[in-house]
Amino acid sequence: MRRADGLWELLTAPPHLFAAARAAACRKRRRPDVAAFLLDLETEVFALRRELLAGTWRPGPYRTFSRADPKPRLISAAPFRDRVVHHALTRVLEPHFERRFSHDSYACRRGYGTHRALDRARAACGRFPYVLKGDIVRYFPSIDHAILLRRLGTVIACRPTLDLVARIVEGFRLPAALRGAPVYFPDDDLFTPFERPRGLPLGNQTSQFFANVYLDPFDQFVARRLRPGCYVRYVDDFLLFGEEPRTLLAQREAIRAWLCRLRLMVHPGKTRVYRVRDGITFLGWRLFADRTRLVRPTVVRFRRTLRWMVRAYAAGRLDQGALRQRLHAWRGHAGWGDTWRLWHGLLDSAIFTRGAGP
Repeated sequence: MRRADGLWELLTAPPHLFAAARAAACRKRRRPDVAAFLLDLETEVFALRRELLAGTWRPGPYRTFSRADPKPRLISAAPFRDRVVHHALTRVLEPHFERRFSHDSYACRRGYGTHRALDRARAACGRFPYVLKGDIVRYFPSIDHAILLRRLGTVIACRPTLDLVARIVEGFRLPAALRGAPVYFPDDDLFTPFERPRGLPLGNQTSQFFANVYLDPFDQFVARRLRPGCYVRYVDDFLLFGEEPRTLLAQREAIRAWLCRLRLMVHPGKTRVYRVRDGITFLGWRLFADRTRLVRPTVVRFRRTLRWMVRAYAAGRLDQGALRQRLHAWRGHAGWGDTWRLWHGLLDSAIFTRGAGP
């Protein structure tokens, strides 16, 4: 395939930037920075466009905060006007990569998603007796900037667009809390880990897309060289199904060696071969050949959230529309598996009334 060119005119076109601003503001319009941008939308968008065309736009400072649900994560949030640029960029890049992406990758792609990944994994549980469950160590903090930019350049030929990508990627500096100990790969010298910038911020629209770009060669390697019975990847979690444990163990070693090309490592304790009949945990579910169950931590988190919703509704901090939206969203997720009794048991324990709460 030819490399894509002429993207800059589309990216900086006013209708495209207005559409990117609306997409970035979706479900966030009440936030002060978003509301301020939208209040003077035309002025803000054209100012952003002038900066992009002049080459003077630079990423703003990130706001960093931690979240412990479902596990501790450090989130780096870009200023809203930067998020408009992120949306504008991914909207022009995605079509050129989507046609190249593997059908085995399910994260952050239109028409794919969590439930389709679970459907495929559950179907494979009924066909294969063993599975290699894999996990990449500290995936987002480990993404190498030079490798990512080189990979993007194999598909995109538009120089101004690639320059914008480089400014976004190189504009993030990995927080000290995420750096960890230096990791050495074959042919590294003593200073290599310190000389190669790495890491993408959790929270950027671009990071989700770049994460798929970065691992697409790995998807192609697994599908074309290893050829497992079934392969499913969601971000840095992946499953390889097969008939023989020895074959899957050999594939694990091949994966370990190949990922060194991307300066990534598989988690030694989490990358193991399991018997499917014992159940496998994937994307918050416990999968068997004939049934599915929510994992306990997911249920515990929802119980905690449900208690908060009861208190917030009683205090007037949560209106009926928002309450219904939250319950329907969780019901939509829980409804994928065998959770009818669990769902009704949880709702029976919650009483939503104004002016009273536990």
